[in-house]
Amino acid sequence: MNITSNRSRWLLISLSLCLAAICWIGATTALSGGTIVFAGKQPTNLGVQSGQLAPCPSTPNCVSSQSQDAQHKIEPLTYNSSSGEAIANLKTVIKSLPKTKIITETENYLYAEFTSALMGFVDDVEFYLDEGAKTIHVRSASRLGQSDLGVNRKRIETIRAKLNELRS
Repeated sequence: MNITSNRSRWLLISLSLCLAAICWIGATTALSGGTIVFAGKQPTNLGVQSGQLAPCPSTPNCVSSQSQDAQHKIEPLTYNSSSGEAIANLKTVIKSLPKTKIITETENYLYAEFTSALMGFVDDVEFYLDEGAKTIHVRSASRLGQSDLGVNRKRIETIRAKLNELRS
């Protein structure tokens, strides 16, 4: 056996063991009801300022309907009902999704935390209802890491689809 294949084998074994340890720690913590290891801290810049949600950071783990760059841009949600019904429908959809918790709620704003099942990563998701435009602006951002593997974009598209189902 040559040295290169031996190194590759040891590297693969080491990486596998590290990944297994991280998964074990996350799963054990999540199942025990203890403090989630990968929750991170709640951002201090959440909320609506002058009709705007906070901008996305430069990392690719955020989407926002108010972003101008293609990496972070996502279309806002739309509605044809009253604003009260739109918020009620949005709350229904959010509550139907697993591991969610609505943190803040006003007549035109919702902030919820979404927690991943395996590792306990927390994403902050905001909704701002613009009654004049009949749109709900959205921002979904991971607290930790660089990439979210498309989870935030997929989440908003799932919410959009569920809201459309409620209208049908």
